[in-house]
Amino acid sequence: MDRPEPQTEQEFEREFRRAGLPLLTEDYSVSEDIFNRSVPLLGLVLVFEILGPLNSQFSTLGNIAAVVAAMLLMLGALGVINKLRGRSFLSLPRKVGRPELAAFVIIPALLPGIISGHWGIAAMTALFNLSLLFVILGVVGFGVISIIGWALSRLLGELSRSLGLLVKAVPLLMIFSLILFLTPELWQVFSQLPDASLLLLVALFMLLGSGFLIARIPKEVADLEEQAGAGGPPLRQRQRVNVGLVLFVSQSLQVLLVALAVAIFFVVFGLLTIGAETVSSWTTHPADVFFEFTLAGREAAMTRELLRVATAIASFTGLYFAISMLTDDLYRREFLSRITDEMKQTFVRRIEYLKLLGKC
Repeated sequence: MDRPEPQTEQEFEREFRRAGLPLLTEDYSVSEDIFNRSVPLLGLVLVFEILGPLNSQFSTLGNIAAVVAAMLLMLGALGVINKLRGRSFLSLPRKVGRPELAAFVIIPALLPGIISGHWGIAAMTALFNLSLLFVILGVVGFGVISIIGWALSRLLGELSRSLGLLVKAVPLLMIFSLILFLTPELWQVFSQLPDASLLLLVALFMLLGSGFLIARIPKEVADLEEQAGAGGPPLRQRQRVNVGLVLFVSQSLQVLLVALAVAIFFVVFGLLTIGAETVSSWTTHPADVFFEFTLAGREAAMTRELLRVATAIASFTGLYFAISMLTDDLYRREFLSRITDEMKQTFVRRIEYLKLLGKC
């Protein structure tokens, strides 16, 4: 059932958030709309980081004193920021701005270094706090969770279409992959490859694929704005980033789905055609069998080698698929038509929203 048309400012903004585009909201503030909402989480993290100066070489009384000193230093830093903001010394911040965020990263990190001499822990604390702020910015500010949910709901409906497009896009690659899959040298390479090296190889393919997808995002955002944004003011830079993030996540999930489907195909194909004895003869060492069972009248073995080879071929197919999305305009339009059509509807909603606010 279709949702009713939004009528109020709050309904429009709620629809933008559901579509993973919270930054289409007017007067969207990083301080008030993102980090202010995260104050309870940031406060909880600070409470735990007061324990950072604890030291096994201190006595119990010494550790208590270290924690008290950490609390006093943290409260003192908060008081200094309050005074700079024109607030009373021990008041709670009503707005989380750059000074508060900088203090969140720096002050807790200094405590274990100054009090206990644990500068390694200090560096890790600063890195953790900085990473947490970026996660909050992505999850709350750019609506990453909403984007993933929005993309998945459409992706599952496009499953058969995506696989059909894969067959159109990479038929020669699939034939080549089938032949390569039955090559002993491939099994020898990936059976002997360390786990860390295999993970790095998969990560490299993912990084390259992401690079190819990102390369086309600015043009797609500009095309969307030109086709569906007529009658409204141009998007701000951060709004373009939000739209680009929706497109990137949607395309990445489709590439991931295709790679997963290819991996499953080769695992099933391997179970049907390649037994543990064949794996042993190809790799020159006994196969690492997880379990065996009867499949289609023969003994099938799920081996570590089979999973590694299927993963390698699937990651390469995903990279090829991402390149196809970049280079083949006809294929790209067909593949992204539903996603872009729904985003165009959101752009139309934005114009109605701005008219409601008297800004269009």
